[in-house]
Amino acid sequence: MEGKVAIFVDGSPFVLIAPFTFFSFFQAAEDYYQRYEMATAIRLLRFMALLISLFIPSIYVSAITYHQEMIPTSLLISLAAQRESTPFPAFIEAMIMEVTFEILREAGIRMPRAIGQAVSIVGALVLGQAAVEAGIISASMVIVVALTGISSFATPSYSMALAVRLLRFPMIIAAGFLGFYGIAILSIMILAHMCGLRSFGIPYMAPLGPFILDDQKDTFFRFPIFKLTTRPRLISQNKVSRTSQESPSAAQSEPAGEESS
Repeated sequence: MEGKVAIFVDGSPFVLIAPFTFFSFFQAAEDYYQRYEMATAIRLLRFMALLISLFIPSIYVSAITYHQEMIPTSLLISLAAQRESTPFPAFIEAMIMEVTFEILREAGIRMPRAIGQAVSIVGALVLGQAAVEAGIISASMVIVVALTGISSFATPSYSMALAVRLLRFPMIIAAGFLGFYGIAILSIMILAHMCGLRSFGIPYMAPLGPFILDDQKDTFFRFPIFKLTTRPRLISQNKVSRTSQESPSAAQSEPAGEESS
């Protein structure tokens, strides 16, 4: 209905859709079976989960390491008391916990389904509790990593969730060396790279970059179905209607145009 192409490959259980843009990763099939208010709220929640899973660990590391003045005094005292017995800086803590969480998640996927989820959940609880009691990791870091891991599951597309998982590590490294300044620099580099990408000739950040007002009906917000009558402008330029048939006025005007020509 949007004028895209589905690519089926023999022997593969996956179907490729082209062209594919950034905002398509956050659109799920159930969005169009619910009222637009609920679909919009859930979609905004997905974007919020994306920001949490990508930035929260790096923001925590930079705030603890370089920008303590930005933390409220009561919270800073609590965090300092938790980190008093930990031997590693916040950067090393974050890297250890993130790598451990990724190993547990991958092990849970590869193990048999009957015990995979139980092993990953129990392993995370046991390792997190044991690390806190042993004084290796602070309790706040466990909370941050757990919130980050849970937020990464809110993305409907596995490809986007995997990209965010990988980008999280360079973001933590940038925060560990340069603080918020490193986060800002790396974020601008990622955004500039995304703006330069194209999928089958279509800008990857469309319809936000370039900005197309008519196509904002199905990006951050999902307008009512009766408002979604046209296809994305850059994807389908010859046939702009989502319906399979042309309007009666267009069908009647075509023969007249041929006769006049």
